[in-house]
Amino acid sequence: MAELLIRSGNGATPDDVLLVTPESAGWVYSGLRIVELSGEARDFATGQDETAVLPLRGSARVEVEGRTYVLDGRSDMFGETTDFLYVPIDTEMRITGQGEFALCSARATRKLDPAYVAAEEVTVEVRGGGVATRQINNFMAADAFEADTLIAVEVITPEGSISSYPPHKHDERTEVETQLEEIYYFRISGNAGFGLFNAYAADGSFHETTEVHDGDAFLVPEGFHGPAIALPGYHMYYLNVMAGPERLWMFTDDPRHAWQRQAIESQAADPRLPLST
Repeated sequence: MAELLIRSGNGATPDDVLLVTPESAGWVYSGLRIVELSGEARDFATGQDETAVLPLRGSARVEVEGRTYVLDGRSDMFGETTDFLYVPIDTEMRITGQGEFALCSARATRKLDPAYVAAEEVTVEVRGGGVATRQINNFMAADAFEADTLIAVEVITPEGSISSYPPHKHDERTEVETQLEEIYYFRISGNAGFGLFNAYAADGSFHETTEVHDGDAFLVPEGFHGPAIALPGYHMYYLNVMAGPERLWMFTDDPRHAWQRQAIESQAADPRLPLST
């Protein structure tokens, strides 16, 4: 099994802040590339991977198949939602911009058309209740945007709260669960902030509870994962990139903690959310 926790900088290349491929992760579908640009242009070929270009901060111009798309972007991921661009497999693109950009990707076989989605068209959902209230930006949720295999959402957990709870898994195909590989890419507000993340196998073969810092990534090939904990004073953002043999998000809660889901839903939502609109 590949290393599950990728510390900020450890997944970097000479050109990328972070690079996770199916090969580096030891799985089949999901990938993520974090790119920083300072006004220059950079060329990419999607190859086998359908890709979503998502501004984390800043704006960009993306040239695809003779058309130019302008991503107005945002100042940061905590204060605003953003527009994004879907780029299909077997496509060349040039990104010219100023800022930091996530290229969410998944191995795919069906070539769709490029698609631009404006920030105001992204559905923002406040989910849960009490200390387990979180904000979901469903920009590429399975039921919000058409793609071949790629699923991607943004989650914001306000300081002092938790998300991805109860612990749940999606590593096998059953009547209530689909098989999805998942990447968590964390950003933490504040200069010295950090959070906590928990992941473990149902059979006990691994169990990791770890500090996650700004720019860390965690790979979830299998097993239960959650909670993600935002410590007091520091908001937590994570980008979830998921893909598998079926583009459908269904999961199973850890039976020991499943009762918590109903208890959470019965509480009032945190009035601080949504943080970004």
